[in-house]
Amino acid sequence: MTDQEERYDRIAAGYARWWAPVLEARAIALLDRVDSAVESGGRRLIDIGTGTGTLARAALRRWPGVEVTAIDLSSAMISAAEAEAKRLLDDAERRRFRTAVAPADSLPFDDGSFDVAISSFVLQLVPNRSRALREARRVLRPGGTLAYVTWLVDERVFRPDVEFDAVLDEIGIGGREPEDRPGDVPTAESAGAQMRRAGFRDVVVERAMLDHRFTAEGYVRFLSEFDEEDLISSLTRSERKQVLGGLRERLEALPPDDLVMRYPIVYASGRRP
Repeated sequence: MTDQEERYDRIAAGYARWWAPVLEARAIALLDRVDSAVESGGRRLIDIGTGTGTLARAALRRWPGVEVTAIDLSSAMISAAEAEAKRLLDDAERRRFRTAVAPADSLPFDDGSFDVAISSFVLQLVPNRSRALREARRVLRPGGTLAYVTWLVDERVFRPDVEFDAVLDEIGIGGREPEDRPGDVPTAESAGAQMRRAGFRDVVVERAMLDHRFTAEGYVRFLSEFDEEDLISSLTRSERKQVLGGLRERLEALPPDDLVMRYPIVYASGRRP
C-alpha cells in the first residue's frame, strides 16, 4: 500500500464530508466538456480517481443511457462511492454503476474499453501524469474523448491557513513547512502540450477559478477531519483544544471574504485519433 493510498483510506469520510463539496461544482462542470461525445453515441464512461463518486453520479443522472465505471486507488474511497451511490441513486442508475480499485496509471481494462474518460482533481496526485494520460488513451476506443480538471500552479495564500500556522506557533509547535505540490499543472498551455504528447488530438484547454466559501466552523472541521488530520490527531488532547479553539476564534474575527478560497484550475480535453 502506498502512503497516498493509506492516507486516503483513512480520511475517506472526511473527504466526503468536507472536501468533495468544495470540488463539486467545478468537477461536475467537466461533464460539459464531454457532452458532445456522449450525445454522439458514447455510452461507456470511466471516471478515473472517482473519490467518493461525485462526478460518476452526476454523469449517471445527466445521461440515462451511459454506464460508468469508477476507479480509485483507495479501497475506502471506493467503499464510500458505493455507499453514496446506494444512498443517492435510484435502482436504474445504480445498475449502470460499477467500481474497481486501481491506480490511474495501470488500469485493469482492455484497450479500447471505453468511449469517454473523465477525471476531476486527481491527475495532480499521480506519480507520473504523462503515464496516466497515456493509460487513459489506451483504454479509450479510437475517437474516444478524455477530459480532466485539476489545479494550476499558484502562489496565493489562503488567509485561514496563515491563521492556523499562527496558532501552531503560539503553542510552540511551529507553523507548517510551505506546501510542495509538484503535481499541479504549471500553465494551461503546458496542459495542452502534455495531452498532445500523450497522443491526443483536437486538444482544448481552459483556465477557470474554483471559489468556495467556508464558515469558521467548517474550516476547522475541514482541517481536523481531512486536510491536517495527521497533524491534529498527533497532538495531545490539551494541544488540540488550544489549537482548534484558538483557530476558531481567529477565523470568526476575519472579514467574510477572507474565508473564500480561490484558486485557479484548468480543464483539458482531447480525442484519441
